[in-house]
Amino acid sequence: MSATVEPEEYDLVILGSGAGAKQLAWTFAARGQRVAAIERKYVGGACPNIACLPSKNIIHTAQVARYVRQSEEFGIATQGFAVSMPAVRERKRRMVRGLVETHLDLYRQSGAELLMGSGRFVAPRTLEATLRDGTKRLLRGTNVVIGTGTTASVDDTPGLKEAQPLTHVEALELDVVPERMIVLGAGYVGLEFAQAMRRFGSQVTVLDRNHRLLHREDEDITDGLRSLFEDEGISLALNSQVLRVSGTSGQSVRLLLLRDGVEQTIEGSHLLVTGARTANTKDIGLELAGVETTHHGYIKVNERLETTAPGVWAVGEVAGSPHFTHISEDDFRVVRDNILGGNHVTTGRQVPFCLFTDPEFARIGLSEAEAKKEGIPYRLCKIPMAGVLRARSLMETRGFLKCLVARDSDRILGFAAFGVGAGEIMGCVQIAMLGNLPFTALREAILAHPTIPEGLVSLFSSAPS
Repeated sequence: MSATVEPEEYDLVILGSGAGAKQLAWTFAARGQRVAAIERKYVGGACPNIACLPSKNIIHTAQVARYVRQSEEFGIATQGFAVSMPAVRERKRRMVRGLVETHLDLYRQSGAELLMGSGRFVAPRTLEATLRDGTKRLLRGTNVVIGTGTTASVDDTPGLKEAQPLTHVEALELDVVPERMIVLGAGYVGLEFAQAMRRFGSQVTVLDRNHRLLHREDEDITDGLRSLFEDEGISLALNSQVLRVSGTSGQSVRLLLLRDGVEQTIEGSHLLVTGARTANTKDIGLELAGVETTHHGYIKVNERLETTAPGVWAVGEVAGSPHFTHISEDDFRVVRDNILGGNHVTTGRQVPFCLFTDPEFARIGLSEAEAKKEGIPYRLCKIPMAGVLRARSLMETRGFLKCLVARDSDRILGFAAFGVGAGEIMGCVQIAMLGNLPFTALREAILAHPTIPEGLVSLFSSAPS
């Protein structure tokens, strides 16, 4: 673009349209400010298009497949069934189309300008947007927000890239049930997809270099997940290092492993790589804007989410925030308040999370392992899901509820649930924690019967004195 072109002046220019970024666009535009958001591909970011919501759509369909497969248990006779992955995919696509239209409506209603194309800094607080038709625009913001997110990445294991493995993006677009799927990574994405594909009819093997699933969690959690996967016929190859990959995903792949010090091979039809993420900071001109990155490529920010360049902020995963949509949404609140003259920081905030296997795993606050490592004395409350009458009525009694309570007070330190409705019941405990309620308030609460949260009464009644 010619140097004589004067940039268009905006109150706020945003690169990306993920959870935190889009909320900033809509909020400040609705306040009468001139706002432009530059989005390369996915309106609304990864969550509604290729990540959280579409994956949960697929997971729910897989749960329905499980119900059909076990229909006789419910007194419903079936004569067999087949999973049509094109129909599964179309259901997911229909949901995504609806979400995109909702996002576009919110841009129109707020008055924020959405520019579909690529953006890069060409000077401090100044971006060049190259639109899909090839035209270019120069925009300068009083404030600029970077919300470009991260991308699934494939490491340099010999033969892995050449095998053209699936990431979660391609896995959501499968039009066949993989005959034999190998999943690299026993983290959130890997475990959710492994169970879903198994329920669709795949033979599934999960590989991980660690000796436990979700290895950072307490052993009772990881043992519960392992038992769940083994009961569903999912093979586990833990404590395994991939030495070499050959073949092509979608046809035939072979992995040479070093497992417990012994070499072995496994074969599959499809290979799904999960876990590794790369920050989307390459080739967006950060050096021209004075924005520095960390050793791992994430944008350097302080507790106010300010970058090293005045007037430039960063939100979400690209800023190194925990990789959850709800945290990116909280990043929005932090930046919103600070642009408006406040002093909102990210330190000390709660980070709830949920694994959407069936049953779910959810946690907020300290785990037992963390409490022991930090030397924090606690009392442990724990009951099996069979002690929750709603779970009994559903006959979904796998798992347990547990909570850590301070030894010298009634303060809730942390809560974990592995069982039906785990994410929802965690929300109840988190709200109590936000309100600084003692665990006794939940123990004495009148909760509707029979509901999953009613189990909290039994849980906290088990607290040691």
